[in-house]
Amino acid sequence: MSNRAKVATAGVVAAIILFWTVGFWAGLLVLIGVPVAAYLLLDPAQRRRLRSATRKQIGS
Repeated sequence: MSNRAKVATAGVVAAIILFWTVGFWAGLLVLIGVPVAAYLLLDPAQRRRLRSATRKQIGS
């Protein structure tokens, strides 16, 4: 199993657990809010570099 498949599987499992334990809207807020917060914590130079990178460059 590739690394992307493992991450995708973990994300689906985390979503199911969150939706089941804390409710749909709270789980959705966590699943969307965590990546957004992580992006906002980056330096402006890191954000620029991340935006300029293609999808293949991010994974490798």
